[in-house]
Amino acid sequence: MTRTLVVALLTLGDPGRLTGGYLYHQRMAEAAPRYDARIVFVSFPERPFPLAAGDAPAVLRHARSLDAQALVLDSIAAAFLGPWLAMRRLELPLIGMLHQPPGGIDHGPLRTAVQAFPDRLAYRRARRVLVASDSLAEQLIAEGVPRPRVRVVPPGRDVAVPGAPAGDLRHGRRAAVLCVGNWVARKGLHSLLDAFARLPAEAATLHLVGDDRADSRYAARLRARLRQPDLAGRVIVHGPLPRENVAALYDAADVFVLPSVKEPYGTVYGEAMAAGLPVVGWRAGNLPYLMEDGREGLLCDPGDVEGLARALARLVDDEPLRRQLGEAAPRRALALPTWDESAALFFAAIRDAVRDHA
Repeated sequence: MTRTLVVALLTLGDPGRLTGGYLYHQRMAEAAPRYDARIVFVSFPERPFPLAAGDAPAVLRHARSLDAQALVLDSIAAAFLGPWLAMRRLELPLIGMLHQPPGGIDHGPLRTAVQAFPDRLAYRRARRVLVASDSLAEQLIAEGVPRPRVRVVPPGRDVAVPGAPAGDLRHGRRAAVLCVGNWVARKGLHSLLDAFARLPAEAATLHLVGDDRADSRYAARLRARLRQPDLAGRVIVHGPLPRENVAALYDAADVFVLPSVKEPYGTVYGEAMAAGLPVVGWRAGNLPYLMEDGREGLLCDPGDVEGLARALARLVDDEPLRRQLGEAAPRRALALPTWDESAALFFAAIRDAVRDHA
């Protein structure tokens, strides 16, 4: 009888948060029993950077007490383990799970540069480095991580079985435009609001889904913009929603947009495409790896708010084009893995690392 694979996943703070990396790990934990595995979350406490590094010994003691056979290190916590790994050897195989490049993606230049060093210390000690996208893989290999140690394990494209139907999202206008993204600056929601305001008032209704408290300063900026007359009554803020509700919104919308400037993978793009929505976004991050301009959606140069407005207007006004791109989107999405296929890659890579360590 084979022994169930117990994986200690080292992360930061509450593992139940509704953001990309955390949601990825929750889906892997849900799939684990199908692969004779179990994921146990072990969190570094959230402290001002870099104080949580002092908690590394306690975090590792906790992980060892769980009878784990492998440690998976979330990139959001890598900097806190890196200095400890530079001085000591681990008893268990370490697998890095990267949803962001060394240094992170939501910090200023100084914090990014400081954090990148301990991040890289941690990844150098990892037997496998799993990354969420081809763009991240290319970056790590260019930085000197040996190609055989890097495995691409992208998120799945299936969001969930839709809950109750979302109803008519157009609200008397020609189209319903959906954006799914937490309210942080790199998601480009300020640019989206400026672009959407350029559309005629009767053109479309915009629906915003995501954590509207993720960054209080940025949220205040967006709320002030939403109060301006050119957006009055045209934007609906849903806040964070369960996966089933988000799936229902994908089913009911006409167009998906997210002008993110830094998206290491972009799970929501794949979800939207799988639901048959044409996608609009910047030609940045991983989006050009997921779709082709003019085939499954429309890409704009980063920061070109006028171009973003034109792309939205084209899809709102040209229903045949919208339908054409929307029909191509799920065909492209079929090339992306489902969550179950991603889980198969994930647990196979961990088992490989465990065998190498034995």
